[in-house]
Amino acid sequence: ATLYTGLYVSRHKSDYPHKPLWYEGWNETFPQLLKEAGYYQGHVGKWHFDYTSKVHNTFDFSEPYYGQHWYDDGPNKPKIHVTKKNERDALRFLRNRPQDKPFMLSVCFFAPHSVDGTDEQYFPQNETMSLYKNETVEVPVSSTDEAWEKLPYFFSDKHALNEGRRRWHLRFDTPDKYQHMMKNYYRLITEIDDASRRIYHELQNQNLLENTLIIFTTDNGLYHGEHQLAGKWYPHQESIRVPLLISDPVRMPPSKRGTINQDFTLNIDLAPTILSAAGIQIPDVMQGRDIAELYTTKSDWRTEFFYEHPVHLESRIIPASTALVRKKYKYMTWPDYNVDQLFDLVQDPYELNDIINSTEHASIVQEMKQRHDLLKSAAFEPGPLEQTILLGKKKTPKKEITTMNSDNSATTTGVSSSSQQKPTNTQEKKKDIIISPSVLA
Repeated sequence: ATLYTGLYVSRHKSDYPHKPLWYEGWNETFPQLLKEAGYYQGHVGKWHFDYTSKVHNTFDFSEPYYGQHWYDDGPNKPKIHVTKKNERDALRFLRNRPQDKPFMLSVCFFAPHSVDGTDEQYFPQNETMSLYKNETVEVPVSSTDEAWEKLPYFFSDKHALNEGRRRWHLRFDTPDKYQHMMKNYYRLITEIDDASRRIYHELQNQNLLENTLIIFTTDNGLYHGEHQLAGKWYPHQESIRVPLLISDPVRMPPSKRGTINQDFTLNIDLAPTILSAAGIQIPDVMQGRDIAELYTTKSDWRTEFFYEHPVHLESRIIPASTALVRKKYKYMTWPDYNVDQLFDLVQDPYELNDIINSTEHASIVQEMKQRHDLLKSAAFEPGPLEQTILLGKKKTPKKEITTMNSDNSATTTGVSSSSQQKPTNTQEKKKDIIISPSVLA
């Protein structure tokens, strides 16, 4: 919901798949706006909400599915792996699309998301089972009893309800189990790498790379035993940091290509980035910014951000959390339990030593709490948070192209323009867009 709307959950209100309240604002999502601008659009793979007629009508090509790693592929045929199915459907879209229209393709890989409700969790393809066989996967520094015991009291095993802890026991609570799970997990990721490569080569074969924006990202990080947890949901770095790769040949200067940027980009930025790349006016309600500012202008960019995750099922299972994140400090809160924490990310990158009660940091705690509360309130309001709280100048939307990601799965998407596409009075010649989100849970 956040990826498509460019809104915090506080604003779009869809905190669980059975509550697709964000559909009420569907007309201001980037797929619908691209549709109205003449884009031929495809969605392949994971879609965790009801696939209503409103959504279906926005996409000209729809293949939504998720939840399993292996699927039936027709009578008298062997089962097909979900990543192979993602790849096949994406290639089918690219090869059969109209040649006289720009396109947007969102490829939402379900893997390496686990198959919930199973003991095995991860089911790679047979072809990759020999990979990493003789390797030893390094165990995280913070995967210790001491790190677990330093978590707030409500994570306790007393009731065995915390979902992060439950999944840790399922996946990682013995050395052999850890190696087995992580190797299968990495095999699934390698399979996505291979599928993404073949999708990329299809764009190359169609001579589209110089006019297609490609974004590869995911919607969440993942604990691989850090703090003796598994899953996501909580504000530690392992959970909230995600990969983001952008190929933007039309707008990105050659000097910026292949470089790494450590500025804060957020999932709310993807929708405005895509619309801007396509030359479409960014709706005033969207709370993110066009990421292309980082490589096309010298504009001021955010040096902090507000993070939020709602309670899921109940607070003993997945408690609500919020945070104010900066390069040096992270102030996090657990509102269900009135617990606050402060971590020095430079001195304590694994977030093991809570300094919330340190007298030396009292002024920092006070300032960050006030700032956190201000940003939390701003998350309910339309428009970029920086503007809402009178920080920074309002940006004039640029006409650019974008890519996006999907909940807990890997996806590849692309938007491209045909050489026959004529410029309109609102934009230059349209570009194609490909988005590839990955699911990690």
